[in-house]
Amino acid sequence: MVPIPDRNLALELIRVTETAAIAAAPWVGRGEKNLADKAAVEAMREMINTVDMSGVVVIGEGEKDNAPMLHNGEHVGNQEGPSCDVAVDPIDGTSLTANGMNGAISVIALSPRGTMYDPKTSFYMNKIVTGPEAAHVIDIKASVAENIAAVAQAKNLAISDITVVVLNRPRHDTLIAQIRQAGARIRLIQDGDVAAAIETARPNTGIDLLMGIGGTPEGVITAAAMICLGGAIQGQLHIDGAASGPVLHTKDLVNSEDVFLAATGITDGELIKGIRYTSFGAISQSIVMRGKSKTVRVIETEHHLK
Repeated sequence: MVPIPDRNLALELIRVTETAAIAAAPWVGRGEKNLADKAAVEAMREMINTVDMSGVVVIGEGEKDNAPMLHNGEHVGNQEGPSCDVAVDPIDGTSLTANGMNGAISVIALSPRGTMYDPKTSFYMNKIVTGPEAAHVIDIKASVAENIAAVAQAKNLAISDITVVVLNRPRHDTLIAQIRQAGARIRLIQDGDVAAAIETARPNTGIDLLMGIGGTPEGVITAAAMICLGGAIQGQLHIDGAASGPVLHTKDLVNSEDVFLAATGITDGELIKGIRYTSFGAISQSIVMRGKSKTVRVIETEHHLK
């Protein structure tokens, strides 16, 4: 029998995302997204191998030939703990980091071995995500207007009070027009749809829905967050410009309640604050959560680096 995580590894994982975020922070606004990503990947890999787990990267930096570190299939952790599937995104929002824009985070998620969906070469997914109040009413096969109306009713809001977050891409021109025609509000983001998806399930963010085509790996990480937060994601692979395959629900993407997620801000966002430098070093803010207990912690850490 494969051992599964039986304690709150999220508190260990926060050190992993903190380390990656601090490594990326000097590159904020410097226009060098590849160098920022390299710094975060190297720092995350070094720290992740101190965690008590026997992990295999399912969602990583890419295939082994193209990603020397944290590649798909890489064994991580100190190999002394539970067997886990691991999803990492050392920087969700490399362009945001490079341009000094809000919303970049470092994130990691774990689930028991064999429970995490492996997208292989399917890079894009059409997604709809919402929080616990409306998790049972979304339907990716329904129209944009029908989904917005259903979420508004579930949350006891007027349609005009609903805010939908969408990646600002030309491919979403029709979606944006449909949301506006339905009467809802839109928040366009340039990058970083993991943080935006989590915001749909957190109180007082002002975000009710995420809709549109984004990365499949980010969809799997989002599913881990939704299990922790009681929200829901539905997705359908988007290949060569068209929908492909069945609708994937939250549990199709991560099939366990015993999931863990940790994220640390690199730049400021609605979800968590970014890295702040001080006379003694830096201050980070992170969010950590566990699916089994539905515990969510927001943690601010002072790092004495000097």
